[in-house]
Amino acid sequence: MKPINWLLAFVPVALASEYLGGPELLTFAAAALGVVPLAAVIGEATENLAAHTGPRLGGFLNATLGNAAELIITFFAIRADLLDLVKASITGSILGNLLLVMGLSILVGGLRHQHQKFDRVQAGLDSTMLILAIIALGVPSLFSHAIEPVSHDAVEYLSIGVAVAMMAIYGLGLLYSFTCTTSLAHPAAHREVAWSRRKALGMLVLATVFIAWLSEVLVGAVEPVLEHLGWTEFFLGIVIIPIVGNVAEHLVAVQVAAKDRMNMSLQISVGSSLQIALFVAPVLVFVSLLMGNPLTLVFDQFELIALAAAALIAALVALDGESNWMEGAQLLVVYIILAMAFFFLPA
Repeated sequence: MKPINWLLAFVPVALASEYLGGPELLTFAAAALGVVPLAAVIGEATENLAAHTGPRLGGFLNATLGNAAELIITFFAIRADLLDLVKASITGSILGNLLLVMGLSILVGGLRHQHQKFDRVQAGLDSTMLILAIIALGVPSLFSHAIEPVSHDAVEYLSIGVAVAMMAIYGLGLLYSFTCTTSLAHPAAHREVAWSRRKALGMLVLATVFIAWLSEVLVGAVEPVLEHLGWTEFFLGIVIIPIVGNVAEHLVAVQVAAKDRMNMSLQISVGSSLQIALFVAPVLVFVSLLMGNPLTLVFDQFELIALAAAALIAALVALDGESNWMEGAQLLVVYIILAMAFFFLPA
């Protein structure tokens, strides 16, 4: 049994605390810890399904289901009208992948192997896509200051238009990955097929159902927990939620870097960031419209500064096709500085 699976014990704890009137802090913490192994199950089920379906459909499955846990959590946050939390979690996921995961991977890999090399051409293409994604997220935020006083509806239309463009370039990225030797899509970790197609599909459905259940519990406890701990939605969304939803995937990135497979490690960290920015964020715009609680792509100035800084330093680290442990440490320091800043940022 994998060590991470021991956290499944928190699933009944969270549900019992929710329905038996337990402390809100216990409910929140147990639900968050319970999501972690369920997200790992979704990842493993997706990889096994991908192995059965072939590389093209498999790549699509990994690209679309790679952030399923976080997508479900944000769905319930939109329903609860916690739109700032949703946008903070989008920001936090990008920052976490580019700075925390990429930083840890390069640090661990560098300490074990000194200098590591990876595909410079692919890294350059990913860096360009990353800058494009940050521009796409920033444009509605910057232009909204001039548009909002005249028409709020125009801001929503701008967000929808940008979301369509983002999904289009994401789709073109998938098409490119299917027709070229390199891959912009989120890669599957190359594991042996352990589950049958039926078992993989069943585990995927079961884990998704329980994540949805726990996500509803988690989001329901957010406001009491914020009041009790004195945290802001910014800190919770930018630091805590992304780690909860992606910790299993993060561990894989560090493990493959330690095995000197930096191409795969960078595809997990950078690829996941692109997936969040170009696929998950636009999907949430349209989901929010269907739920009657429109989410615009208007981010706080502090979030934009953090995103721009993360994209810039990550691109600089990746562009030369080589990495060492010092570059990993630099990325981690930037993440720690930003995390502290958002912790002390008033509500």
